[in-house]
Amino acid sequence: MFCSKCGQQIDANAAFCPSCGTRTAAAGPAGTALKSKIAAGLLGIFLGSIGIHRFYLGYTTIGVIQIIVTIFTAGLGGLWGFIEGIMILTGNIDKDANGQPLRD
Repeated sequence: MFCSKCGQQIDANAAFCPSCGTRTAAAGPAGTALKSKIAAGLLGIFLGSIGIHRFYLGYTTIGVIQIIVTIFTAGLGGLWGFIEGIMILTGNIDKDANGQPLRD
């Protein structure tokens, strides 16, 4: 695969050209902004019990499951979202549902 801007040969799975930084087809649709790691982490810490951080990152199914778990455990399942919020902020969860990296 070759970069459309500079013509440099790049890996087919590369999100950006290492030479010029141009976004590649593997990075997803052009014009989509990278999600914020800080926003996702804080959403997880404060609203993780209802899966808001997962909806923000594009994981709709997991977000719905987190809501259901929180309801059936009388709120105790909310720890799941809180822990994931911390994991996002520390970099253990670093991609959204499209596989794009989270920006700082």
